Amino acid sequence: MEKIIIQPDLCDGCHDCQEACARLHGASGILVREVEGSFYPIICQQCEGAPCQLICPTEAMTEKGIEEAKCIGCGLCMMVCPFGAVEIHERKAHKCDQCPDLGTPACVKACSKRAIAKVDTQKLQEEKQRQHIQKITGVGKGNRKSSDLINVMTARTRARKAAEKEA
Repeated sequence: MEKIIIQPDLCDGCHDCQEACARLHGASGILVREVEGSFYPIICQQCEGAPCQLICPTEAMTEKGIEEAKCIGCGLCMMVCPFGAVEIHERKAHKCDQCPDLGTPACVKACSKRAIAKVDTQKLQEEKQRQHIQKITGVGKGNRKSSDLINVMTARTRARKAAEKEA
């Protein structure tokens, strides 16, 4: 599954992402907020079992975005979003739909600092797992032998081995 991720430490608060989204959709699905001199892009996290979807009385909120014809602008979705990523603009709800018609979302293209990216979460998870395994075992480094593997034992196993040595 592909998902837009944010790296707030790279954001400089230029609002280019917000403007690109607004130009494309009429209202921005990404909001950049400043807190104590740091900038934080706020974007829909495409939640599983999304509260905005569950509470919508007209079923305008869907996994793919918002069906504007069904939206009555009641604001319930905005109130329950844990990220504050839903906005009411001209009596209609707006949130990021990840630009499904574009190869790369408008906000990602517009971000010169690369604070916003679209990644395959499954591939990201697999890479992180590979790096973790490599770190703890040395597998894949080429210059390590299998005898260098870290041995992990429970306290019970260590106690049993110590008792066997004494016997």
